[in-house]
Amino acid sequence: MSKIKILIVEDDPNLGKILFEYLDAKNFDISLAIDGEEGLEKFLNNTWDLLLLDVMMPKKDGFSLAKDIRKVDQDIPIIFLTAKSQKDNIIKAFKLGADDYLTKPFSIEELLVRIEAILKRVPEKDMKELSDEFNLGSYTYIHNQNLLIDKDKKKFSLTTKENELLKLFCLNINNKVERNAALIKIWGDDSYYNARSMDVYIAKLRKYLKSDPNIEIKTIHGHGFKLLILD
Repeated sequence: MSKIKILIVEDDPNLGKILFEYLDAKNFDISLAIDGEEGLEKFLNNTWDLLLLDVMMPKKDGFSLAKDIRKVDQDIPIIFLTAKSQKDNIIKAFKLGADDYLTKPFSIEELLVRIEAILKRVPEKDMKELSDEFNLGSYTYIHNQNLLIDKDKKKFSLTTKENELLKLFCLNINNKVERNAALIKIWGDDSYYNARSMDVYIAKLRKYLKSDPNIEIKTIHGHGFKLLILD
């Protein structure tokens, strides 16, 4: 069984080291970032089971970081760690989608109990998330080979961005993928130039998929896209 992956974003080097070493000893797979920008980069470049976010950090505070994360993933558990105990901050944390909130100083044993309680409530990862092969109408898509194969066995080698976009669509078949969320997840930010780049890649995916009339990447104007597969 694979280890539970936890990302810690904490700018206090002493506390960060203590958390890392303690949770690592408890058999979690731990990564540590020392500011909000590094935390967002690590979040986007890997998959995680739970996040521990400090609130007061340089470059990007924990609340801003959580807001960016929620654009990409509405479900990943977040625990805030902060010296701020004011009611307004606690309310703000939960409005941003926090699962828990610990005020410093806290007992590291209590943190472990809260992590374990949250993980028990979170359903096991959908097997789709772990899959590298998808059936798309008359196509077979193999994510880890960057490969799309049509019914005539014609192969399309996908670029990295095409590949990541198609996987994102496959994980959300017939559901809307927000434009900004896709940009942040795959490009790292939602700038105008990256948005234009994404439009080019989506046009290429549509071209690859055009031989099956039951497949459509539909634009939801002002919002994003849907990969539709008709019965």
